[in-house]
Amino acid sequence: MLHRAEPQRCDDLATLLNLACDSANIETVMAPGLAAARHPAMRKPKAPQANRARILAAATAEFAARGVKGASMDAIAARTSTTRALINYYFGSKERLYLAVLERVYAEIREAENELELEHLAPADAIRRIVEFTYDYYVGHEYFVRLVVAENQAKGRHMKRFPSLRTVNRPIVDMLGAVIARGQAEGTFRPDLDPIDVHMAIAALGMFNVTNQYTFGTLFQREMGAKGDVPSRRQLVADMILSWLAPASTR
Repeated sequence: MLHRAEPQRCDDLATLLNLACDSANIETVMAPGLAAARHPAMRKPKAPQANRARILAAATAEFAARGVKGASMDAIAARTSTTRALINYYFGSKERLYLAVLERVYAEIREAENELELEHLAPADAIRRIVEFTYDYYVGHEYFVRLVVAENQAKGRHMKRFPSLRTVNRPIVDMLGAVIARGQAEGTFRPDLDPIDVHMAIAALGMFNVTNQYTFGTLFQREMGAKGDVPSRRQLVADMILSWLAPASTR
């Protein structure tokens, strides 16, 4: 018999990972090809959307902490006070659960970027807003950065089997492309810019503060991550990006 998950546990995980616990606000994160086969002997669980949200929140924490290889399905089940059978009922396997987590965390940052409202801003101000948002997002959502690092350590082999992630992440490139095009038309940005290169530079400079906070901080005795001087470093990254985007004649 399945045990009902404790509501407080769901709230705690949702608050920790910024995931919705209210079933009315939860989107289905599984791609069509990832639908799990249901065990014939298992009765259909109640509140499936809420169950999925709890499992995804717990899996996000577990995969971020231990990576795909080190993550335990039993630990994920324990985090939600449920069973491996229920997890497999919804997601089918550990790898499919991990892919669902990847899709969800990438969708979250892209959805947040859609709220930036850049159209009324001058191109340089719009780029600054994107850079500052990205920097803050990484600081406030370290689990996202850890998952990206873990997938890179796995040489992206899981992501390669999930082509829809390319579609999920396309909006940021299109957003940057539109802002860059406006800046080029006004003569405030150089003409030879690739939006993907710009996205890469913003991500690299923002992620370093999180990914290297312990090594760099220890070597040079500087507080990094959320404990560091976030406002000053965020402004520095934005200034560096904007300096690179500017035409040579105006630098």
